[in-house]
Amino acid sequence: MRNLDITTLRSFVAVADSGGVTRAAGFLHLTQSAVSMQLKRLEEMLDLSLLDRSGRTIGLTASGEQLLTYARRMVALNDEVIGRLTHQAYEGEIKLGVPHDVVYPAVPQVLKQFHAVFPRVKVQLEASYTRTLKDQFAKGDCDVIVTTETGVDQGGEVLAHKPLVWVGAPGGTAWRARALPLAFCRHCMFRAQIAVALDAEGIGWDMTVDTESDRTIEAAVSADLAVSSMIEGTQPPYLEVIEHGGALPALPVQQINLYGKAEGSGEVHDTLVDLLRQAFSGAAHQRLRAV
Repeated sequence: MRNLDITTLRSFVAVADSGGVTRAAGFLHLTQSAVSMQLKRLEEMLDLSLLDRSGRTIGLTASGEQLLTYARRMVALNDEVIGRLTHQAYEGEIKLGVPHDVVYPAVPQVLKQFHAVFPRVKVQLEASYTRTLKDQFAKGDCDVIVTTETGVDQGGEVLAHKPLVWVGAPGGTAWRARALPLAFCRHCMFRAQIAVALDAEGIGWDMTVDTESDRTIEAAVSADLAVSSMIEGTQPPYLEVIEHGGALPALPVQQINLYGKAEGSGEVHDTLVDLLRQAFSGAAHQRLRAV
């Protein structure tokens, strides 16, 4: 197995572009003999004649012209990798806020993809409630936030429309009880909507679990002590969508929104925003084609 050397390829490209070893040496800040030795080493490694030295100026042989296309790409890719891994523009920290209930399954994949592109940028993930996240964003404490709302404020972008669904324990029966036992966080955006929907249907309910912990909600519901609601597709594997056959009211559709600084805030910011778009709506900008 033979391996091409980027240094020799860079010298070869410089000679091809400048038309001579002397000019290439000046451009590369090397001696003329050093450039000549690199070209000789490249030709010996490939066992090919790459330069036509028969004229007053150096030209390329047919093999040299073919190599030049690859050499340009390899040198450019090398410089891109070095720049991405060492340039100060690709390090630092960015703060992302996401509601507890939509962290999974989308956000872990976003973080994984983002880290692959910007390994030296730290993403500080803030999982909280939509109201809290919007307050933090307004104060400049978050760079980008995802929210769950029934509408969208100025400056926000709707990523997706997702229905709320009733969730309970697998094979559970708590949803049949009247009054209906509910489990919700105190700051949950869905809580008031659920109460309105049940009252409209004349279904009595009892807030059996009233907490600030999502884990407590999940534990109570998975134990079949109560039911709750989640955005479709975000329920953990130990809960299931209740097939109630109309015994419970239909729930409203929620919007998953994104708030961030304007496009052009920088490649790091814009890439994170595009990955979130892709994860929640499937719509990614063209610059993500290399991610």
